[in-house]
Amino acid sequence: MSQPLALEEIRQAPKVLLHDHLDGGLRPETIADLARESGYDRLPTTDPDALRTWFREASDSGSLERYLETFDHTVGVMQTREALVRVAAECAEDLAADGVVYAEVRYAPEQHTQAGLSLEEVIEAVIEGFETGSRGRGIKVGTLLTAMRHQARSREIAELAVRYRDVGVAGFDIAGAEAGYPPTRHLDAFEYLQRENAHFTIHAGEAFGLPSIWQAIQWCGADRLGHGVRIIDDITVSEDGQAKLGRLAAYVRDKRIPLEMCPTSNLQTGAAASIAEHPIGLLRSLNFRVTVNTDNRLMSGTSLSEEFTKLSEAFGYGWDDLQWFTINAMKSAFLPFDERLALINGVIKPGFARLKWRT
Repeated sequence: MSQPLALEEIRQAPKVLLHDHLDGGLRPETIADLARESGYDRLPTTDPDALRTWFREASDSGSLERYLETFDHTVGVMQTREALVRVAAECAEDLAADGVVYAEVRYAPEQHTQAGLSLEEVIEAVIEGFETGSRGRGIKVGTLLTAMRHQARSREIAELAVRYRDVGVAGFDIAGAEAGYPPTRHLDAFEYLQRENAHFTIHAGEAFGLPSIWQAIQWCGADRLGHGVRIIDDITVSEDGQAKLGRLAAYVRDKRIPLEMCPTSNLQTGAAASIAEHPIGLLRSLNFRVTVNTDNRLMSGTSLSEEFTKLSEAFGYGWDDLQWFTINAMKSAFLPFDERLALINGVIKPGFARLKWRT
């Protein structure tokens, strides 16, 4: 196994992020500030360092449901226009500082209306924040509007994704607990999006198994799979190391359906036991369309560079592997083809070439 790449080197690489939640990436200092300004009094602590530790520990329970509870606090302080603009701007700044050149950041507009904002006001505030935070930093950020699986507003959110798609919204997503809330409950929204030639991804195959993935693709028509880690259940590896793909896994690979994998997050929610045992290793070797993502940077105490560092340490990945993951992500982005190509040929390949020649 080759020498793992260093975090500071990886941070300099031009990276692409497709699966990152806005309400899962706040700075602890900002949470404390916004709680004080808004009168939100339910934080476990107002000390930023202690708050950072609390979020990480509360997210390490091994339960997706417990993991999702941490969002009560971040969403709780994101209920005003000013708060949303600030959080989105800081998100863009933090991603750019980590070397991300293109990102799609998702959030659920319906969760930010408790203080009276309309869905449109929420969307416009986030777009404004991303524009402000991206300016002059060499990063482009698109948003994904998320509908919650257990609610009944997916068609409404889908229509807003289409309405705002030319001014900053890249696509649509559904999220939340998978068990008991299959994606087919939102078929109306997905059929509408397909008629409108719109892009969408679906959280599937994280805490729930193959039926969730199958429904997301074959019933709902997902362009990408959010996580998709349980596709491993349809792959059998024999004692001699030969892998046999079931029909669903073969279909996902043949169709080049992107998997938005989030290694550290998967460890926290119990979808994998360790980075070294994470299915991403096998899926990469089998040439699935794997991408690497952060999911929730605050809860996982991570960044995209740190995710790549962990993979380099566990699997011996070098610059060629990291470039492969990055180009996979850029190919899979909800961005016009010519813009994807321009970033691949004009930014990503030259950026990795500089790093490879330097080492």
